[in-house]
Amino acid sequence: MTKPVTPAQPLPKIGFLYLDHVLRFFDKSNFKGWPDPIESVTYHWGNDKARFIREVKQKGIQVLIGNVPATAYETFRDIARQLPGVRFVPSLDTQFANKSKENVTHFCRKHDLPIPTTHIFYEKDEALDFLQSTSYPKIIKKSYGPSNYGGYFVHKVDSFKEAQALIGQKKYYPVYVQEFVPMAADIRVMLVGHKPICAFWRRPPAGHWLTNTSQGGSMDYLDVPKEALDIAVRASQAAQAEYWACDIALGTDGRFRILECATAFAAFPYVRDWIGQYIMWMLAEDTFKKPYIPLFNWEELGKIRSSLLRTMRHITFGEYTPSYDCADSLAGVSREQYPLLPVELRDGEEWPSEYWNFQDNYTPQTLSRPIPDLHLEHQEIGLEDAQQDDTDILQAPQVSYSKAQLEAFLAGIKGVGPKMITDIFTTLGVEGLSLALTQDPEQLMQVKNLREKKRDLIVSHWGEFTGQTQHFAPA
Repeated sequence: MTKPVTPAQPLPKIGFLYLDHVLRFFDKSNFKGWPDPIESVTYHWGNDKARFIREVKQKGIQVLIGNVPATAYETFRDIARQLPGVRFVPSLDTQFANKSKENVTHFCRKHDLPIPTTHIFYEKDEALDFLQSTSYPKIIKKSYGPSNYGGYFVHKVDSFKEAQALIGQKKYYPVYVQEFVPMAADIRVMLVGHKPICAFWRRPPAGHWLTNTSQGGSMDYLDVPKEALDIAVRASQAAQAEYWACDIALGTDGRFRILECATAFAAFPYVRDWIGQYIMWMLAEDTFKKPYIPLFNWEELGKIRSSLLRTMRHITFGEYTPSYDCADSLAGVSREQYPLLPVELRDGEEWPSEYWNFQDNYTPQTLSRPIPDLHLEHQEIGLEDAQQDDTDILQAPQVSYSKAQLEAFLAGIKGVGPKMITDIFTTLGVEGLSLALTQDPEQLMQVKNLREKKRDLIVSHWGEFTGQTQHFAPA
């Protein structure tokens, strides 16, 4: 039985930030041992901003914890300003990279982090002029909105003709173009308090360039190089992130480049427990013990099958004490090379939306200031993007589909029978299914007896159903 915690001083009133139709990243079990009641506030989309602010104030919340999806990011920028006495964890500045790939590019460029050579165009004619004169292959991807589930929003084009056809079909805004360089693999690094707490390789299948496991890629936890960990730590520190994840590509040229970084990422429950324990310590260092998460723990935990890892909770480790003849000591390796650090409150805003929200503010006829580096070229040649497993970020559906339309779609898929269709609607409903198909296919895994292969089959058919099939040229 856990002994109740006696706070050394009054604890801040914390609350969880939830949104309708959005998977919850945290719940109270992630904050095991917090002695006071934990509030929750749910944002209901639409014109809910004023009510949401009132509820936060009425409940006396001082720390609001949770990720904000891309489609609500600008709204919560304004909400945060109207709640100056509330600390958002992560801050809206920290979540700047969550909104779009364009924001990831701006973030990495400002903080001198290695990224692919990138070009961003808000004028279609400028994009076509560039694509007509550039060399190929190129990567064109969706910057805003849904995640790259399965690579469905990442496209490799081998000629101007292919690029022109893709832009005409997809109508991505802005047009986001990166250089293509062959990739050996990519690495997902998760961090808490700027300390790597989990890292693994994702390797493309032979003859392919996408590393997505849904596209046949493989993953393993062994020998993640220090250079990749260093890059992820630098990014986390630049973002002043309480928790963070980076996807870092290793090109066949031996160079590392950031593909994605965000506070919203797929994480096993025990990782969320670690984040919760870290936040508790950060908010009340005199009351809670600093978590101990050993470096390279993932090499051992990675030996456990994923189905079991998904159920494991509250994993803890004994403190590390080296012996006299310890190999680490002889090799001069420090187990505290990446210390667990608190994140301090900062004054002001690093990424004010009045300046950086190009998606909504870009009007070339009336804009009085130049947009910095829209045609972004960084110091290193880049490569294709990999999947961002944002299974915890959903956006409100942009298109509404009727139940009859969705039933007709499902009925047309071989292997999806009447019983499964009934189970899908019972579990998700019309709105939930629309959300899963348009934003986050991982929601489908809530349906009884619906496995990964069936999920991927449904997603593949959805692309054809909506006319959004992806063009992949041979690698």
